[in-house]
Amino acid sequence: MHTLKVELAERSYPIHIGEHLLSTPELFLPYLAGRQVAIVTNETVAPLYLEQLSKALEGCSVLPVVLPDGEAHKNWETLQQIFDALLGARHDRRTTIIALGGGVVGDMAGFAAACYQRGVDFIQVPTTLLSQVDSSVGGKTGINHPLGKNMVGAFYQPQAVVIDTATLRTLPPRELSAGLAEVIKYGLIHDLPFLAWLEENMAALVAVDQTALTEAISRSCAAKAVVVNADERESGVRATLNLGHTFGHAIETQMGYGVWLHGEAVAAGTAMALEMSMRLGWIDAAARDRGIRLLVRAGLPVVPPVEMSADDFLRHMAVDKKVLDGRMRLVLLRQLGEAVVTDDYAPEILKATLTADYSAIVAQLRG
Repeated sequence: MHTLKVELAERSYPIHIGEHLLSTPELFLPYLAGRQVAIVTNETVAPLYLEQLSKALEGCSVLPVVLPDGEAHKNWETLQQIFDALLGARHDRRTTIIALGGGVVGDMAGFAAACYQRGVDFIQVPTTLLSQVDSSVGGKTGINHPLGKNMVGAFYQPQAVVIDTATLRTLPPRELSAGLAEVIKYGLIHDLPFLAWLEENMAALVAVDQTALTEAISRSCAAKAVVVNADERESGVRATLNLGHTFGHAIETQMGYGVWLHGEAVAAGTAMALEMSMRLGWIDAAARDRGIRLLVRAGLPVVPPVEMSADDFLRHMAVDKKVLDGRMRLVLLRQLGEAVVTDDYAPEILKATLTADYSAIVAQLRG
């Protein structure tokens, strides 16, 4: 087992990474304020891991809260189901909420914990690659709004993050690829040696090699922990973690939440960020192609939806958390391994990026 730490003074917490951790009581029991525990999960994960985790909490009063699965359910109505369950079972301020599932479960359970009785403890137990390397670490919680993704929420840190890599064996290949989009992001924005490592080990990652996955998860979490330590509430450097997300969130909102997986939309958005960085003269075509090629090898889409116009993108991108004083800020690459948040670009460069022929770029890479 690898253990990392997010350093936030009195709110610091560990990230445990390894196989078969769901059955390890000592990773959970020290973080329970009382005997009441609510495990928030969904219809897909519950049959696989709810019983296993419940057994590790022997001696506690465990309340299972099983939500519908999917990004389409990341809303007020589903959030209310968590509150209904907690209140119905008379859970008090010493209850602990455990999020058992992917990013949707983690975001909603964390938001519920931030709100219930003005704040109760929670633990993240992510079961998808995307949630293990990204959403479970850093304290971002929330729900979607029909007009914008993740626009309603709170910063609320967990007591601990427990990453059981064995859960990835039951993850569908499409979901695994979606997680790899966030893994690749860390190499592009922060860690060139990691980018080179990913190029060497992508086949092993796609094949669900446990050694390779553990290394990728550890390095991704370490990179995110450094950024969160420096900027917990995204007032500066943390925004660079959103490479590809402004374009990607526009895709998710336009197409309908869940039609494109979050990681798939981020992958296409990352290709667009690489393209725009090239058009600004910050990276060359070889660097752009290097990033896009790695996304393709991970089994990810890099061509935006053909039915989305530039105006569609701009309409949704205007409703983004990084917009300040009416200026749309984007995360782009000054060079591979160095991301910046900027509003210093000509509108025609953005328009050209939104209308570029990404299919032709991919065809050239494959040819």
